[in-house]
Amino acid sequence: MTLTSLPRADAATPDLLKSASAPQSRVSIDAATGAGAKARAAFGDVAETLQLWRLVWKLSFLDIRLRYRGSLLGPFWLTLSTGVMIGALGFLYAGLFHTDIHTYLPYLSLSLILWNFLSALTAEGCTCFTISEAMIRASRMPLTLHAARVVIRNFLVFAHNIVVVVVVFAVMRKIPGAQSYLIIPAFALWFVDGFAICLLIGAFCARFRDVPPIVASVMQIAFFVTPILWSPAILEHRGIGTLLIKWNPFYSLLEIIRAPLLGTPLHLATWAFALGYSAVLVALAGVMFALARPRLAYWV
Repeated sequence: MTLTSLPRADAATPDLLKSASAPQSRVSIDAATGAGAKARAAFGDVAETLQLWRLVWKLSFLDIRLRYRGSLLGPFWLTLSTGVMIGALGFLYAGLFHTDIHTYLPYLSLSLILWNFLSALTAEGCTCFTISEAMIRASRMPLTLHAARVVIRNFLVFAHNIVVVVVVFAVMRKIPGAQSYLIIPAFALWFVDGFAICLLIGAFCARFRDVPPIVASVMQIAFFVTPILWSPAILEHRGIGTLLIKWNPFYSLLEIIRAPLLGTPLHLATWAFALGYSAVLVALAGVMFALARPRLAYWV
């Protein structure tokens, strides 16, 4: 649908035929009804968010300040509780699995910190649009800004919790090797995946409000079937190990960060699986957001 507006005739030239050859300004409003138009609108939304990166950073930082307003330690309360839990579980499961504590505790601390980030990002991604209902309806802003805001906010909280990993590595005298630089592209991939997760489940949960509890249940099950509390070596030579390790997307995403820091071998197949799962996730998120974007303001 296209609406075209022509300028009104000037009083000094009543004869419109005299000005027929003069250049005329047109204002066109095109409704994005086709798949190509919706895709261009979605990419334009992402481009606007990239231009407003300073606003995204400010809003994310403000969210953390408001969340811990009046608190003595702020987000470090979460860091402290996580450290206590890692210390308690580390000594318990090291005894149950008959594993050296100097090897198991760094593995457990890094795994739990990374998983807490994934879990919190997924939970908040479900409500990234619905929780910003007032802002979406009151101002003209790119919708992807709200998803980027959730990702940056959780990365800031994750940066606080890294203190626990640093302390555990120092106490256990675990020094990352030269391959630690591989975490840079891994974190870049995590940022893209986190953004895609927020767009995908955020749009879906805005339409169906009973989906967030289902996502929470799936993440809870994934926690126990993913090598976080237990080592992949336990199921390495068993049939179920192929299903819980090789075809588990969470394992590949965790391993591309965990292996370089722990000094364990990182196979190219792990990176290949992580990139493959990420490509599927980004594609699904792009299709979902392009289709849902014109309706999100009515769903929230």
